[in-house]
Amino acid sequence: MDTKTVEDKRLEEHYSKKKDWLKWGPYLSERQWGTVREDYSANGDAWNYLPHDHARSRTYRWGEDGIAGISDRYCNICFALALWNGKDPILKERLFGLTGPEGNHGEDVKELYYYLENTPTHSYMKHLYKYPQNEFPYAQLVAENQKRGKHETEYEFLDTGLFDNNEYFDVYTEYAKAGEEDMLIRISISNRGPQSAPISLLPTLWIRNFWSFTGMNQKPVIKKIATKNTHGVFIRHEYVGEYHLYFDTPKKYLFTENETNTERVFNGKNDHPFKKDLFHDAVVNNDFSLAEKNTEGTKFAPLYQMKIASGETKTIHLRLSKNSIDQPFNTDFDQVFSDRIQESREFLENLTQNSTTEQREIQKQAFAGLLWTKQYYNYEVEQWLNGDPGSHPPQERKWGRNSSWTTFRNHDILSMPDAWEYPWFAAWDSAFHCVTFSMVDHEFAKKQLLLFTKEWYMAANGQIPAYEWNFSDVNPPVQAWAAIQIYQMELRKTGKGDLDFLKRMFNKLALNFTWWVNREDSLNNNVFEGGFLGLDNIGVFDRSNGVPGGGVLEQVDGTSWMALYCLNMLEMAIEIAKEDASFEDMCIKYFGHFCFITEALNKISDGAAGAWDENDGFFYDTLILPNTERIPIKVRSISGLLSLAAVLNVRKESLEKLPRFKSSMGWYRKYRMENNKYQVLEEYEDGKDILLSLVPRKRLDVLMKSILDEAEFLSDYGIRSLSKAHEETYSININGAEYCINYETAESTTDLFGGNSNWRGPIWMPMNYLFISTFKEYHNHFDDNLKYAYPSGSDNYLNLKEIAFEISKRLISIFKGDENGNRPVNALHQEKHQDAYFKDLILFYEYFDGNNGRGVGASHQTGWTALVANLIEEINR
Repeated sequence: MDTKTVEDKRLEEHYSKKKDWLKWGPYLSERQWGTVREDYSANGDAWNYLPHDHARSRTYRWGEDGIAGISDRYCNICFALALWNGKDPILKERLFGLTGPEGNHGEDVKELYYYLENTPTHSYMKHLYKYPQNEFPYAQLVAENQKRGKHETEYEFLDTGLFDNNEYFDVYTEYAKAGEEDMLIRISISNRGPQSAPISLLPTLWIRNFWSFTGMNQKPVIKKIATKNTHGVFIRHEYVGEYHLYFDTPKKYLFTENETNTERVFNGKNDHPFKKDLFHDAVVNNDFSLAEKNTEGTKFAPLYQMKIASGETKTIHLRLSKNSIDQPFNTDFDQVFSDRIQESREFLENLTQNSTTEQREIQKQAFAGLLWTKQYYNYEVEQWLNGDPGSHPPQERKWGRNSSWTTFRNHDILSMPDAWEYPWFAAWDSAFHCVTFSMVDHEFAKKQLLLFTKEWYMAANGQIPAYEWNFSDVNPPVQAWAAIQIYQMELRKTGKGDLDFLKRMFNKLALNFTWWVNREDSLNNNVFEGGFLGLDNIGVFDRSNGVPGGGVLEQVDGTSWMALYCLNMLEMAIEIAKEDASFEDMCIKYFGHFCFITEALNKISDGAAGAWDENDGFFYDTLILPNTERIPIKVRSISGLLSLAAVLNVRKESLEKLPRFKSSMGWYRKYRMENNKYQVLEEYEDGKDILLSLVPRKRLDVLMKSILDEAEFLSDYGIRSLSKAHEETYSININGAEYCINYETAESTTDLFGGNSNWRGPIWMPMNYLFISTFKEYHNHFDDNLKYAYPSGSDNYLNLKEIAFEISKRLISIFKGDENGNRPVNALHQEKHQDAYFKDLILFYEYFDGNNGRGVGASHQTGWTALVANLIEEINR
């Protein structure tokens, strides 16, 4: 019986190259201003070089942005919403938020918007934006946040009172594909307020400006269609050809150019008056004489001016199509929407067959956010450093940010962590994103992960670029872990794993592994450094910028990540070697390397302490000063717990198929026993599965007691990243300077890394998912022979699979309503979320309060927080 949905078949058509269903999608960024790509300053101050106030008037070089927008895959033609409530000083053309220096906890979007639905081919998409009917409080949001200190919460949009009386519009934007290049658009505006209210809608179409920077043979154009029966414009573009935009009868046709208003931004002289911000002046000042003067340009909007009664909804229809259509809004228009909505529902239900209604709604919005934040990303470092023809960037750029990455150049659709707060890739974020993407679109997940190993991403020495603000920073090496996860997910779903994908990942990651060995093991002793490793402020000092005392910091997390990397590469090699015997040598290589790392971290055989503190029962980072003095940094954090994650149960069936590898493991065991070396193969019995674990059994028992202790790491909502024991500040004196750390339940109170992320206590979905996977792997070996009190100190003993299940439920509960309908994620504004038009809306934050589960940090980081969808699927499996 064929259980494939219509959407599944569309995906097959796309990846078999029969149709290009992904040519158009939600690829338009939510924030292009304030990014590194647009920063041409001498001092690298991206936030101030192109601020929000300039964005409406200044042409971007490397991309575009908008609200609920779409574009073709190379962002040549863009479409998004612009709105005006009759009171704002500017059009609402892009999302507003605080810059890093403005917020008391770093950058933060100050808007209310939600990703409601999306399919993998973007055949149906639905977005909600909540727009206040009273003046948008731009200045107030900045001023109030700047008044607040680090120990206070952020001043959020709901705190302004603008939504207290429901004086706002719900603006729903829906897209349905009638074909690969035929996008049906429906914009519905509902007045939730008690009185009728005016609103202007400008569905805006524009062309990305290349002509001002790199030149084009022919400048693109948007022209009014001359016909009595149809309202529309025609687009001609030498890169993507011809398109048509059709729309309901507007009040006015507005045209201008997507070009910088030099007079406003730089106090210079404009060569003509038709500039990017012309619509702002026209609408706000009610002067359309200039905007209506032309019948063509590179930026266009039909204007709809409406007064909407309380409780009323008004809908505008548009259609962006490659083909000319005589009747764009005939009865087929609504039928296509009905069909796509039904197909989206069927796809979701097929994907979440075992989920409850509430669980499915959480998964739907998690998938929607993940898919809506697929963005076009363009950054060619060498050209960025040198400037375009005729431009003269400051010479300081030549040795500034990312200057050593001249081979980096991309022009791709990427999964962003958060399309406003982090509108750029982060290498380790993306690996976690791909694990959820694999639930909805295996091929995209695989292609996305492979991108980071391409020669135009990966450096010649094997380093993977970390993130836009500093490619040379070091993110945890989780690509191999993600690759094996994706491989196994596809194998479970289809019955066939993609060995070609596994081989391609393995070959390139072998280069990255070697980079790690050569670059992050400065003492050549198999104990690794790495800097902050994505965990920002987890330590008592900034681990990336100069270790105190001029020493070397041997990091438990750096070493644990490398041990996990070894096991991931080993697991991949085992899977490949079953079909290709030449890979058996690689099994031996990575097993050997794992032995060296495990011995180095544990240091049991020679009586040395290593990173383990026997009295405290914990792994600690060690600071080695130039005089060889070793100082343990006694922070009980997720960094020390990461040692648990490096575990692999090697199945006996695999060993039987790989006799040389099996023989080598036996030799290693015998050799190490004879030479009194640390015994890696602690759980070894011939003819049975073999457990490889960075942590020996006795230390595993001790660490599990800590991680399951509600007075330390176990919260009602998951595993904290810093022990609650550090409510009492931990401090250490190094060379006369005092360094300290304390448990911070939510927002960061330090300025490390901008202060917008906090690992000092809150709950992070990706790390929790990693631990849950770890517990399941231990269970694969021990089954019911290994149980722990859950929580620690109780008489409730569970095996590790059951513990993984219980922690998963705690994480999922963050998004579930309790008996009163309150979701922990909304802890700060529970009353508002009881409202009928708020209660079913879910945001997937960057991380969560370690005590009450409320959402903290970036509010739309569905990238890795979408892993909750995986957890729901796994507990129902």
